[in-house]
Amino acid sequence: MLPVAAERVYYLYGTTDREPWREDRGEGFDAYRSTDLVNWEGPFPVFRPAPDFWGKFHFWAPEVHAWRGRYYLFASFKSATVARGTQILGSNHPLGPFTPHSEGALTPADEDCLDGTLYVAPDGRPWMIFSRDWPAIRIGRYSAVPLTDDLHTTAGEPIDLFPVNAAPWVAVPAWAKDGPCYVADGAFPFHNTAGQLCVMFSSWSKTGYATAVARSASNTLAGPWNFDAEPIFDRDGGHAMLFTDFAGRRRLALHQPNEPAPEHPRFFVCEEVAGALRLH
Repeated sequence: MLPVAAERVYYLYGTTDREPWREDRGEGFDAYRSTDLVNWEGPFPVFRPAPDFWGKFHFWAPEVHAWRGRYYLFASFKSATVARGTQILGSNHPLGPFTPHSEGALTPADEDCLDGTLYVAPDGRPWMIFSRDWPAIRIGRYSAVPLTDDLHTTAGEPIDLFPVNAAPWVAVPAWAKDGPCYVADGAFPFHNTAGQLCVMFSSWSKTGYATAVARSASNTLAGPWNFDAEPIFDRDGGHAMLFTDFAGRRRLALHQPNEPAPEHPRFFVCEEVAGALRLH
């Protein structure tokens, strides 16, 4: 979700391939726009890969951020010869067209990574927070890598944040095979009203796909991280983010249910109570 205040328009991005799990083709990404979060125009094609684009399938989880006067789309791709990773695409407009901006995927090339998102530290330095996840590793975890100011490439080595199963509510999905598997999806960094650095993230709970919050005791990416005892949403929805609507209300967006065919975006008004988010 990208609110553009100058236009009073919300732009919505998501995994839009008809069969996003197929391993023989990726089609691209579409976007929708709305002035009220109820009535939507679209789809608008915002990215279609050139024939020589390295990503061939698993076009997943795009999100767009405004940075230095342009718009940057972070999305995950994979091919038969290149591990899944998050690349940054750029455009002068929220509806694109977006074209490759970074030097390929900016996540580590030695294991599957996904769901990269932008985090701007208090010193103004851009980072990408991302997931290291199955099937490459059985215990998913979150990491972050510093970026150059122009978002073209990395500016240092990745650091680890936390393994997803450090949260007390995280469980092994019922579909997991060949032993325990803990899924780390969709990180979203934010600061609460006290200025504490938090990361919203999604995984499986005993009731299904869920979203909860981790909190940094140092207010930096270095942690250590503490975890809310329970998810803020545990009804088969996740990969959430926060935004402020044009009425000044804080909103949470996520997709529900967690299945490609029927999943839809949902928007909740949320408030902070004693440092914790509560949905309405």
